[in-house]
Amino acid sequence: MPGFIDYYQVLGVDKNASEDDIKKAYRKLARKYHPDLNPNNEEAKKKFQQINEANEVLSDAEKRKKYDQYGEHWKHADQMEEARRQQQQQQGSRGFGQGFEGYTYSHGDFGDAGGFSDFFEELFGRQQRRSSARYKGEDYRASLQMNLADAYETHKQVLNVNGKSIRITIPAGVEDGQVIKLKGYGGEGINGGPKGDLYITFVINNNTPFRRSGDDLYRNVDLPLYVAVLGGEQIIDTMSGKIKLKVSPETQSGTQVRVKGKGFPKYKKEGEYGDLYITWNVQVPTNLTEQEKELFKQLANIKK
Repeated sequence: MPGFIDYYQVLGVDKNASEDDIKKAYRKLARKYHPDLNPNNEEAKKKFQQINEANEVLSDAEKRKKYDQYGEHWKHADQMEEARRQQQQQQGSRGFGQGFEGYTYSHGDFGDAGGFSDFFEELFGRQQRRSSARYKGEDYRASLQMNLADAYETHKQVLNVNGKSIRITIPAGVEDGQVIKLKGYGGEGINGGPKGDLYITFVINNNTPFRRSGDDLYRNVDLPLYVAVLGGEQIIDTMSGKIKLKVSPETQSGTQVRVKGKGFPKYKKEGEYGDLYITWNVQVPTNLTEQEKELFKQLANIKK
């Protein structure tokens, strides 16, 4: 059995970290160690796998609770609890099985690779270990990196997980750091139990001039001085194509306008979009001709 890996230490957070703290730490580390950004770097690949594993456990309230109690053996928590219940039934309302309920795991309690097995047998007996109870298979974890422009549209993609090719449909609007579960795509169950699940974490790289916040998009757009002063129309790019916006006369630099329904698709809400917010950046003309300079002087004199 490999050495114990402290998931909190992997993500660089303490045991009292909030869900938001864990999410932020994961996103930062996932970007840093993603295999696509570290080609042929086995150490980065190993680190990335640890980061994904830590996030998959600590971001799930139920799994985190088991991990906090049983440490590296958290995956066997259900087996241990089931065995405890069976032991209680056999020994009555009192006995060692009842005392186990409040037990909290501490690393080192089980010693070497055989520690967990020895502890289990000592606690519940060999007969319990040969139980025919069915248990769910191991959950698998994978990370999928994609560009923001790709996340704007629903598309299909093939993933290779543990040697198996899995074709999935990625709904438009998926967010950076979002985790989706594919039920039954994990490891085989024990004694005929159900298969585990596959958890996919998305890492979204922004390859656009837009800034995303939830379902809304933000962008700064240059606006010629003449249009800002006199008003008119300005063609801008959105993620779904070009549109023409009206500009009010005497528009100031930094003015923000909302374009309804031109933001990002709402996840699993077909036909619904957030809004696009445009901030005008009024441009001061450069390389003026003598005639243009003279006209600005005349304007300045009129304003005096």
